[in-house]
Amino acid sequence: MSRKCLLEISVETLEAALAAERGGADRIELCGNLSVGGVTPEAELLRAARAQVHIPIFSMVRPRAGDFVYSGAEFSEMRRSISEAKESGMDGVVLGVLANDRRVDVARTRELVEFAMPLPVTYHRAFDEAADLTQGLEDAIQSGAKRILTSGGAKSALEGAAVLGELIEAAGERIGIVPGAGISATNIGQVAQRTKAREFHSGLSSALPYGSKDYKKFEEEVRKLAERIGRLVA
Repeated sequence: MSRKCLLEISVETLEAALAAERGGADRIELCGNLSVGGVTPEAELLRAARAQVHIPIFSMVRPRAGDFVYSGAEFSEMRRSISEAKESGMDGVVLGVLANDRRVDVARTRELVEFAMPLPVTYHRAFDEAADLTQGLEDAIQSGAKRILTSGGAKSALEGAAVLGELIEAAGERIGIVPGAGISATNIGQVAQRTKAREFHSGLSSALPYGSKDYKKFEEEVRKLAERIGRLVA
């Protein structure tokens, strides 16, 4: 059966978002400070990107770097960030909340999912910090999130490919599993073959370090990745 595979690219600047779009990305994950894994971007960046980028944009909602156990004040800040994302015309939000026992915090995540409606929520790589990924999968589904961005608990999606494949099989049609971490044109074929995923996420940091302003090269690397993904239809 033929299937269209989707490429999401994470960026922290308007210039990188435009380069990713030109390179053939299907979706943008817009972040602040990718050197720490991404935090909530400034509202000004959200508005500027929405005004100039034509493909879907998902906004990161993460109040700070570090762990994913948040105080009441930080949780309120996440709600405000979701409101800004909605007002800025974003197409989705990306977030993750863990409880002290390193389980997905179902109640708090569900509250944010419901608050974000009608925008879909991707549960980000906080998932990889969960004590039990199988339980985490069920918890994320219960929260109402539409996708999970994960490396399968490994340093990279390629290293976690076996676990990713198991998660995708267990998830079925209940939630999307998006492999991410270290994905590039050189390994996307292996990741796709081993996981059977339909969506893929990359910041291309392995090919182009975070903070680089070589947007022409960034566009070329996105294009290589997009072309490889385009050949995965099978």
